[in-house]
Amino acid sequence: MRIVLQRVSRASVSIQGRVTGSIGRGFVLLAGFHATDTAEQVDWLAGKVAGLRLFADAEGKMNLGLAEVGGAVLVVSQFTLYGDIERGRRPSFVEAARPELAIPLYERFLAQLRGAELRVEAGEFGADMQVDLLNDGPVTLILERSA
Repeated sequence: MRIVLQRVSRASVSIQGRVTGSIGRGFVLLAGFHATDTAEQVDWLAGKVAGLRLFADAEGKMNLGLAEVGGAVLVVSQFTLYGDIERGRRPSFVEAARPELAIPLYERFLAQLRGAELRVEAGEFGADMQVDLLNDGPVTLILERSA
């Protein structure tokens, strides 16, 4: 599983002009699933996201987590995170999980984040989405848990 995390001041995701998820301060998580991913990897990454301390404390140091700042997460599925550009000019997505594996993993990821008592908003798996965000910092991390 691979996640691109961006700390944001605000963010939303829309499908055909309809907002399906919107947050203020928090994280946007672009989540991609590999063909060999497991529930254990999903659980580990959800726990890692829930515990990350990426917000400034009174001294300006990244010491505060989502719960401490009243933050939320906006999760957007993105199979293109497993695009392989080694050959040719068109990415290959053969390493990305097929929907029959990816959808249950995506739903589990959302459930694990909600189980950590975070406010979670989401896009729609497989939809053509427009993501609008105001990156804060900017702070961007790539999180990955391989088999």
